[in-house]
Amino acid sequence: MTVLILFLAATAMLAIALEEVIHLNKAKSTLLLGCVSWMCLFIHANNTGDLIAINHALNENLLDIATLWLFLMSTMTFVAYLNARGLISGLVLRVLPNSTSLRSLTIFITVFSLVLSMLCDNITATLVSIAVVQSFKLTTREKVRLCVLSVYAVNSGGVILITGDVTTLMIFSNGHVSISELLTLIVPSLCGVFALMVMFLLHPNKAVEADTKIQPIRKLDIAIAVLFFGTITATMGLSLFYSVPPVLTFLTGLSMLFMLGGVANHFDSEIHLMEYIRKIQFDTLLFFLGILLIVGALKEVGILTWLTKIYLSMNPNISSALMGGLSSLLDNVPLTAALLKAEPILTTKQWLSLVYAVGVGGSILVIGSAAGIVAMSKVKEITFFSYLRYAPHLILAYLVGYGVTLL
Repeated sequence: MTVLILFLAATAMLAIALEEVIHLNKAKSTLLLGCVSWMCLFIHANNTGDLIAINHALNENLLDIATLWLFLMSTMTFVAYLNARGLISGLVLRVLPNSTSLRSLTIFITVFSLVLSMLCDNITATLVSIAVVQSFKLTTREKVRLCVLSVYAVNSGGVILITGDVTTLMIFSNGHVSISELLTLIVPSLCGVFALMVMFLLHPNKAVEADTKIQPIRKLDIAIAVLFFGTITATMGLSLFYSVPPVLTFLTGLSMLFMLGGVANHFDSEIHLMEYIRKIQFDTLLFFLGILLIVGALKEVGILTWLTKIYLSMNPNISSALMGGLSSLLDNVPLTAALLKAEPILTTKQWLSLVYAVGVGGSILVIGSAAGIVAMSKVKEITFFSYLRYAPHLILAYLVGYGVTLL
């Protein structure tokens, strides 16, 4: 069964990589193979008498997926409205001139993505950052390069605060690091992002223009933008002080959005905020569903436990660096959960290195982080191989940042 699940997982990854060759949407292939993996587990459990255990495992996995789905739906609805109204691009164009240089845009995207991911979750930061990139007229290669930079900056900023990355929150919740200690990760994060930005700034410079015109901002647009960022702030505060799940806070914000739309519709019959749910690209949600089903199946056959044993058999400084690389293939949440369950004895510095590794290492491949998956689903120019061409740059930047954590 372990070999079969590994084969199905490898097939799913291959289908993602060869999407442009086989002309099969990655969301469909991943979802199919994820479902087949669990069907195989149930058939095997029926033969061995472990049906209760496998059913419990599936329910847990589906609960995690449902939580992510609802969170994504809430976030993407807000961003869909702000994008449709041109508010995000409009604000950017008010900061940047209508025509700027590619290097200036690169620096802006780097700083914007890094800072935003420190203030809100990685998915929201990625959606907003990608919207900014798409606001400019860029070639395919330039757009992919800026999106890659944005994904790496978002993941780098996310490890600094517990509100930015789930794995950071998990390690913090287990009492291995404090908030003040996590804040020291801003140094390696800045070093890694700066290294990648410098590599991208070496490309030829040119003038780039905005792809959209500045639209007039209505009072309703401002109200929804305030509600959006208020929801982000409330998510951080309620999660930190009262342990309220982020998905619950964002669903509350979404319900307030719909209530606001209902009031606005009373005065303007053309305003129907509920319709913006239709603008969400559900391929993104289906892709997440398939990926998490596959990772859950790998967890059930003991692959993550096997990786944990490898971690404990080596020097933690080397093991953490390798785990960062593995997190580009496997979801870092179950990987971190498996490591925490093993209860390795690490110093504070080594825990911080692990936080950085599993949070930033997923950036090396596009399928290794939620930010990468969102970017690939939202930007048609980003494929597995178009992202892969920048793997050497990302590995170097990752090693620079990881090396600083050891200092």
